[in-house]
Order: sequence, then structure tokens, then C-alpha cells
Amino acid sequence: MTSTPSSASGNKERASPAPSGPSSINSGASDDVPTTSVPAPYISDKAEDSSKLKTFLSILRKILELSRSTRNLYQVCNTSTATYTADVKISLGDSEDALGRMLAVLRFWFTKDLCNWEIEDNSPPILGEVQKVSATGEINTKDRPVRVSYLTEQTSHHPPVSAFWVDCPVKGISAYGFDQLSAKFTGTSVRVTPGAHNLGIFINLQHRDNEEYRLTHPTAQLAGLLRGSLSINVADTCFITCPKSRMKVILQYIEEGWLGKAQNKVIGIIFQYDPESDTKSKIKDVPEKDILARLEGCWQDQVQYTVGDSKDPELLIDLKPLWPVPKIIPPESQQLSNESRKFWHGVTEAILNKQYGQATKLKQELEERQREKATSRKEQGLDWQPRFFTEALVASGKPELTDDGRRALKGLQANDYRLEEGAVTGA
Repeated sequence: MTSTPSSASGNKERASPAPSGPSSINSGASDDVPTTSVPAPYISDKAEDSSKLKTFLSILRKILELSRSTRNLYQVCNTSTATYTADVKISLGDSEDALGRMLAVLRFWFTKDLCNWEIEDNSPPILGEVQKVSATGEINTKDRPVRVSYLTEQTSHHPPVSAFWVDCPVKGISAYGFDQLSAKFTGTSVRVTPGAHNLGIFINLQHRDNEEYRLTHPTAQLAGLLRGSLSINVADTCFITCPKSRMKVILQYIEEGWLGKAQNKVIGIIFQYDPESDTKSKIKDVPEKDILARLEGCWQDQVQYTVGDSKDPELLIDLKPLWPVPKIIPPESQQLSNESRKFWHGVTEAILNKQYGQATKLKQELEERQREKATSRKEQGLDWQPRFFTEALVASGKPELTDDGRRALKGLQANDYRLEEGAVTGA
């Protein structure tokens, strides 16, 4: 768990050491008590001793599931947005300086890419499926723990899209967007790109005159198939913009050489731009007089920055010692019937008990139930309406919460997880 500074000075972060293994901690014997959990550690080095083909097929299956799963991976999971980076997120608006706040957004950006590439389940998305979790940061404000809450709902089945909302009301911070990914096998690698409805992560700082930042996603790929050494690479350019402060970031992820080893290198600049005439998309096209800061480093290790004409780099963030903040999961007895863990409980239990035939049967029953309800809606001329978000898809890429969505997030902040079952469900 990390605590990051908000100023542009780039003080070093504090971090908890990584646990020795996966953990799921039941905080009480009763089913009415929330549980906390952290993901399993990174993929073991023992994978090198196993069949590379078997390893590739395993990773490929997970990446392909990525393109149609309610749970994001990064990211690379937007779920990870809440759980990997709680302390980083709650520091986003602390700096009095606009450049300091942009640097804080960059710290969040790099921590959100921390991932052990574990997927909690490989189940297909179910329309209306919901997930609610929270994470508590170690920074206190007026003797109140600062909690980051996360809500996601599968708003569309064709195409598979989910809306998400991350909320930290004590600090006046929210993040939101639509998640949609697509994967394509190119012959030498698997390429994962944002879908057409995934326009990035939007961050709002309420206490900073509602500054809004847009963070776009780069393309990632599973490479190394010809060399027999699998690696996940990012070789693309992405952007962070804040129209109110008139600041923009260009981040360029450097592609490794064909015979080289993945270096995970990233370079970037922060510069002044005109939101009404945003034409700069390459670092080389930005005039030197407009550049406020430069960044360089390894997006899986350390990233440093320099301000103005300074030649002395300062640490933006050190990623290696960081570890996910445990998620606070509502007790199953207080979850809705279409919340992920409760909805797939029978399938999960069967898999854990190695009853694969039973798991397949239960999964097929759930999918058939979804198809039947979809057919019924079509016959009645009804469109699917999400419960927690106002629209299934929005051209701006920015979802809006319904009253139930706001109520759900408020309940996560107060440990009050009970909601009435919806009148209509997707399955």
C-alpha cells in the first residue's frame, strides 16, 4: 500500500512489502461480515520449467477472455484502479500546484498498470452483472479513514461493455468510464486494444474546481512467441489531458527490438496546450517553450521526471515495492443476485471442487437463462436498461450514475451493502 506526495517535489513513496502468497481474509465468522482479499502473487518463475506452449495457451485464453469480461484486468483492471492504488488515488488533488496535480495523476497512471495478470474468473459477461468493492487508504482525514469505492455494471452484451465508477467522497475524487477491450491474434503476438466505446479513464477533482482529466489507454500485446520467451509489451502512445489547467501529457511506450529483451521503457512530456486546438500528438512536435516537465523510466520499475530546464531527475514513483491494497468485499448474504461473486458462486464452487462437468452444466444454464430473457425483451420490443448507470453506451465515454448507483456507492462508504433486488435482471 502506498502513500504518495502531492507536490511536484516527487518525494519517495512508502509501501508495504508484498505478501508471500495469495490471501483471502475472512474478517468474521458470520456471512454478514465483509471479507477482504488480495490477489495472488505474480506468475511464478516455475512457469519457465513447464511447456511453453501450455503457458502460451493459458495466457492467450486469459487475454481473449479479457476482451469480453465484466472484470477488467489492468489495468489493467479498472477494478485494480480501486484496489492497487487506493493511497495514490486519494492524493490526486492534494497539490496546490496544477503541475503537481498532473504529476499525481501520472503516479496513479503508472500504479494502475501494476498487475499480476490474474483473472478471478473466466466466466462470460452477463448483462446487468454487477461488482461492488472498496479499499481503505492509510491516510486519515479528520480521524476518518479515507475509503475508495468501486462500482461496475455490464451495460451492454453486444458489444460487451461495462461502465465503472470509482468514488472517494472524503477527498472529492471520482473516476469513471466504459470498459471494452478487443484482442486479435496477429500470427506473432496477441494484440489487445481498447474497444470503440472505451475512450479512457476520466478523473474529476471536485475540490479543484472540478478539474477533469482524461487518460487514454495504450495498446498492449503478448509477444515473444518466435523467441519462445513470452512477455507482455506496450508499444504505443497515450495521452492525459486537463482542459481546465490547459496541460497535456504525451506518453510514448518504446517498442523493444526484435532480438532485444523487453525493457518496458516509457518517455513523456507535460506541456501547455490549447484545448480548442489540440493538434500535438508527438513529442517531437511540441515546442520547447511549451514543455513544463519531462519523464523517463521503466513503467514496471522506476519513473523519473525533470521540471523546466533542470538536468537533475527526481523520482516520480518506484513501482517495485508496491502491492495491492486489500479489497473490502460485501458479504455474500448482502449481495444482489446478479453480483459477480454471488451469481457465479455455484460455478466457482464446482471448479474449486474439480467438478468440471457440474461447473459446465451450471454455466450453460445461466447463459441459457440470459438468452431466454434477451429473446423475451426482443419480442416485447424492449431495450435493456442498466440499473446503476443511466445509459448502456454514451458517445462521450463518460457514464452517469442513476439514483441506485449513487445509493450503492454511498452504501459502500458506510458498510451498508443492502439494496432491493431489481425488478428486471439480465439472467
